[in-house]
Amino acid sequence: MITKDQILEQLKDVIDPEIKINIVDLGLIYNIIIDQEKGFVEIIMTLTTPGCPLSFVFEELVPAAGKKVEGVKDVKITLVWEPAWDPEKLTDDAKEMLGIIR
Repeated sequence: MITKDQILEQLKDVIDPEIKINIVDLGLIYNIIIDQEKGFVEIIMTLTTPGCPLSFVFEELVPAAGKKVEGVKDVKITLVWEPAWDPEKLTDDAKEMLGIIR
């Protein structure tokens, strides 16, 4: 059985190339929808800015990470802009890495 936690764990290996923090701790993942029968996963996510010049990196890395979970055959990314990303979505670990909290 594919779980959201399994997918999130793999997505922690996807590092934002500019900020150098994984996309889970950055708060870029908004939802994960799983079709167990088809082995299909849809990852609903955002980027830190709509005009992110490195968005193509995520189009490769995110599906590749999701497919590492046993039973996942296909991964689709759906980029959304609402709600807009803001620093409040950072986990405490990410805030600490960025020096926002200690």
